[in-house]
Amino acid sequence: MNTLFDATEYGSIKASNRFVMAPMSRNRATELGLATPLMATYYSQRATAGLIITEGIQPNQVGQGYMNSPGLHTYEQAQSWLPVTTKVHEKGGKIVAQLMHCGRIGHPSLYPSAHQSVAPSAVTANGQTFTPEGMQDFAPPRALTYEEIQATIADFAQAAKFAILGGFDGVEIHAGNGFLPHQFLASNTNLRDDEYGGSIENRIRFTLEVIAAVTDAIGADKVGLRLSPHNQFNDINETDTQPLYQALIKALPTNLAYLHIMEAACRDTSIMVRDLWQGPLILNPHQSWEDGPTTPAIATQVLQQDLCDGVGIGALFVANPDLVERARVGADYNEVDDSKFYGGGAEGYTDYPTLEEAAMTA
Repeated sequence: MNTLFDATEYGSIKASNRFVMAPMSRNRATELGLATPLMATYYSQRATAGLIITEGIQPNQVGQGYMNSPGLHTYEQAQSWLPVTTKVHEKGGKIVAQLMHCGRIGHPSLYPSAHQSVAPSAVTANGQTFTPEGMQDFAPPRALTYEEIQATIADFAQAAKFAILGGFDGVEIHAGNGFLPHQFLASNTNLRDDEYGGSIENRIRFTLEVIAAVTDAIGADKVGLRLSPHNQFNDINETDTQPLYQALIKALPTNLAYLHIMEAACRDTSIMVRDLWQGPLILNPHQSWEDGPTTPAIATQVLQQDLCDGVGIGALFVANPDLVERARVGADYNEVDDSKFYGGGAEGYTDYPTLEEAAMTA
């Protein structure tokens, strides 16, 4: 029976345990999308996780959706990640870069270029985003042309190459949470009438072509894919979830490093994915949004049910940099303080005490 403390492998990535630090937006990069010393401290503090998946990193400028989010579309950005990955590796950890193109999620006031967001179709998302002027409605996007789709696919591949240059062990393509690949998948955001829209076969094409380009660039054994079936975040409405993801998963290369599922209160779909996908599977278990953050106890349960090979844990990893050790010895966990997650108070997320530090001040 697998436990959280057993070693495992995700393609060429050898993880010392089955704890996965889930990707979470941090908004601590520079305005130029460069990684910062604060980020190196933050990730290295949590390097005892078997695998760290970073915050979303835009593969091109127009893919940025949030203030102070990092990029991997210039040489300087790639170089800025080296202190982060080096510190993680020095502590024995593994870290992959999550490539996240936000598509229609964003606002021109966030960027010096003031660019208009892009999407499969010119469908504005309901909702708001935080901007320098406060909360504002999402701005109308414009539909990508065929040529721009090809250029975006190439940008994902180049970003993957930059990730390897920046010392990452691999990349994760984010195709969930209402971002660009998910916008191509969902019927309410993809109204195209060309080969990228309409039928399920056409709507999964963009995601599959991004995967093909990225695996050609760095090797399938270094590439993971994140999906979030049923997830309505960022105004997504999937009208055909089961057949959509059945078709997508059946069409995936079987030698990807891993598939990563963010559960959206539907365990039946997670079971379907587990049955269809024969490679390594990471699960963010969320049977109910009211259950609170994923704990090692919940992670142990889904492992014992053979629902996955690794378990993504988010908020509890922020509050507990030594979460693996706390789980190992049965210690209490630091409480999650949302005020330390984003914005001006985000520096506080490097100040959560470890067991050793707590003992010294007791």
